[in-house]
Amino acid sequence: MSNATVLLFGTFALLMVVGVPIAFAIGSAAAITFLLFLTFDQSMFIVAQQMASGLDSFTLLAIPFFILAGNIMNSGGMARRLVDFARILAGPMPGSLAHVNVIANMLFGSISGSAVAAAAAVGGVMAPVQRKEGYDPAFSAAVNITSCPTGLLIPPSNTFIVYSLITGGTSIGALFLAGYLPGILMGLGVMLVAGVMARKKGYAPAPRPSFAEVRDATINAILPLGLIVVIMGGIIGGIFTAVEASGIAVLYTLFLTLVWYREIGLRDLRRILVESTVTTSIVLLMIGASIAMSRVMAFGQIPQAIAQIMLGLSDNPTVILLMITAVLLVVGTFMDMTPALLIFTPIFLPVVKEIGIDPVHFGVIMTFNLCIGICTPPVGSALFVGCSVGGVPISKVLRPILPFFAVMIVTGVIVTFVPWLSLALPRYVMGY
Repeated sequence: MSNATVLLFGTFALLMVVGVPIAFAIGSAAAITFLLFLTFDQSMFIVAQQMASGLDSFTLLAIPFFILAGNIMNSGGMARRLVDFARILAGPMPGSLAHVNVIANMLFGSISGSAVAAAAAVGGVMAPVQRKEGYDPAFSAAVNITSCPTGLLIPPSNTFIVYSLITGGTSIGALFLAGYLPGILMGLGVMLVAGVMARKKGYAPAPRPSFAEVRDATINAILPLGLIVVIMGGIIGGIFTAVEASGIAVLYTLFLTLVWYREIGLRDLRRILVESTVTTSIVLLMIGASIAMSRVMAFGQIPQAIAQIMLGLSDNPTVILLMITAVLLVVGTFMDMTPALLIFTPIFLPVVKEIGIDPVHFGVIMTFNLCIGICTPPVGSALFVGCSVGGVPISKVLRPILPFFAVMIVTGVIVTFVPWLSLALPRYVMGY
């Protein structure tokens, strides 16, 4: 392994251990590694230049717009309407409120593209209801935390947009379609565990809804769910790009929440815009720093070196995919998804191309395995948000959440080794 590789990842690991924020740890590690090849002034200039040029991408404009659309929905009462509709879909199953939570997270995530927003919005609606019905708060929080990552797979997904940028233009439409079946599979896995645990705990099924309840819940959910049709139909049909779709998503959600439902007022927009700006700034800072690190790796030929090492250990595709999966599961526990994608995609992509893995399928593999990490300590954002809205300490959630982790890992392995799950819809719908 080259000196550049050891210095880059060693410095990054050290800075993370001492508590340096991840964006600064990434940027500092890149700058220090550049000192191997250049002077101090040159290294600082190049890192800053790479961060700025890396963010100069039209595709990245989709991220702030989708973040804004998600925050508007989070404040505009859409979660409540989707929860009511999820009650109809869940039906009278044991632990039906847990299943409602999972389905509502899948629906909300498919509209907002944010796991954390789904955990906060849906969990905020479900937690009081579940507590009133006698559900264990730790169990309810575990269900909410482990089902919200489905929104990172079911489109629109900012992670797929970032992956497309890294890989030099992998079709965003194909990536969006590729996420549907794996995202649904993850949700079904969580529902399976929730159903088994609910039966053991003796949680009664919900009563069958009346025809009026079914009618009202369906009507109220039509317009929010219509956003999925608008976005995916427009992208797949070639009517507009992903960036244009993100702008349309903002206009659509503004119309629903501000004009149609009147759940928010003009005064609320200032708060929503500020929150969206802060979130966007954090995400783009991490992207810029990660792009700088990617440039350092390319300069030092680190991806090629790691590819040679991995292919030297084995040329068996199964073994290589298992190694990549193990690395991603570990990385996801201490690194946010966006920088993890930007750092590790250039490392692993040459390897998977060598063994014949489709880039769209690999994008789903990366996203699926990394999104498990947002539910785990020490930096799991969904874990912290889910515990907060559920009103339970993290220590009480760790035990009930373990079976859900197990099924998420199992479904992740299935998605990794069954490419059809990722590629069937892109091939059938787009002829990919």
